[in-house]
Amino acid sequence: MTSKSKLLARTLWLALAIALPVAADTLDFKQCVAEALANNPDLMASGSRIGQADAAQVQAEGARLPRINLSMTATRSNDPLNAFGLKLGQSQVAAADMAIPALNSPDAVNNLNTRIEVLAPVYTGGQIAAQTDQARAAARAARQGDAAFRQQLIRQVAEAYQGVHTARAYIKVAEESVAAATEYVRVTESLLKQGMAVKSDVLTARVNLGDARLRVAEAGRREAAALDQLKLLLGRPLTDALDVGAANATAMPEGDEAALLEQARTAHPGLLARREQTAAARAQVEAARAGRRPQLNVMARQDWNDDGIGLSASSYTVAGVLNWNAFDGGIANAGIDRASAGYAETEANLRQAEAAIQFQIRDARRQTQEAEIRAGAREAAVADAEEAQRLTRKRYENGLATMVDLLSAQTQLDKARADLVSARHDREVGRIELKRAVGMLGADTL
Repeated sequence: MTSKSKLLARTLWLALAIALPVAADTLDFKQCVAEALANNPDLMASGSRIGQADAAQVQAEGARLPRINLSMTATRSNDPLNAFGLKLGQSQVAAADMAIPALNSPDAVNNLNTRIEVLAPVYTGGQIAAQTDQARAAARAARQGDAAFRQQLIRQVAEAYQGVHTARAYIKVAEESVAAATEYVRVTESLLKQGMAVKSDVLTARVNLGDARLRVAEAGRREAAALDQLKLLLGRPLTDALDVGAANATAMPEGDEAALLEQARTAHPGLLARREQTAAARAQVEAARAGRRPQLNVMARQDWNDDGIGLSASSYTVAGVLNWNAFDGGIANAGIDRASAGYAETEANLRQAEAAIQFQIRDARRQTQEAEIRAGAREAAVADAEEAQRLTRKRYENGLATMVDLLSAQTQLDKARADLVSARHDREVGRIELKRAVGMLGADTL
């Protein structure tokens, strides 16, 4: 094959690859949820907050344990006091070193101090215990907050997934309207030729057809936007080819309103996170109060001093330190007041969150019940509108109705179909929101 033929073949293959559509990756609802929980960037950030809280808990718990410090310090000095002290630490002071000239003008002395030091808290006035409780509560709050965020993410995925199917239902309604409008144009043009219609009827029918085609485009835009929203939630690039599987039907949560409210009170991860935050704030108050109490620490130290590398001149030191802040200009009291105010704020936020969850459950339940009734009514309305449109079309074809009557009947039918799509969408979204408000939203509960 010549180079020209090879170039032509590559060009043909490239043109074919561009012309062929890219196969879309089709995911059902559970697959979408699983991918979002694995790849959503915001959820990854939530996991990082858990890691931070766990590390803070390890730090707080580690404060209970002794600290062991190892050090080696090399020193060279001819300062009279330091030089004598270094020789004394090495147990190398001689009688000549006690003479006045040697004391005042010593030669430089080298010293290598090797040290092992252990510091241990004995009593901290409850500060370490309070700080540990605070860190543990914060870690539990982070986990509950992550669970609440997961449910929020599932709700967003479910709504975007449902949004794609709702947009496609609107497309179907609009396409049915286009088909009807196209037929009206045909019938009207035929009646015009027979002298049974006027030119304005044909023009009106064409305008109606244009409006119907516009509604198809609008519904297509909604579908594309819902798919893009779903891609963002899944952590995918917007350029990915993605399609959704069958529509998901969410069941109503079991139990009456009282049972749902009680379940939310005891198990809603958002409320549990708020309660843990309140517990952490309470522990912070205790930690601040501990600053007013005495603290006792002990220290044990082993030293070796040598003029080179070695472990000569061994010595040890043991000490206990009792510290009590008798006066600090009101700093400790201000810290207690600040922590107490923070605790009061978290308590108020908890009560507000409990009331908000109760309202969300009651409101979502009412909206869902209303959507159930509306969906049933819209189904009946579609049947009636279809019959009305059929009868009006017959009358128009027989010259007993005007184009205005026919288009009015078609508009009523289009609206009834669109209202049915909207009612079904609201019913599905209402059930999803009710489960999220209760705190029981999961891929297996939808």
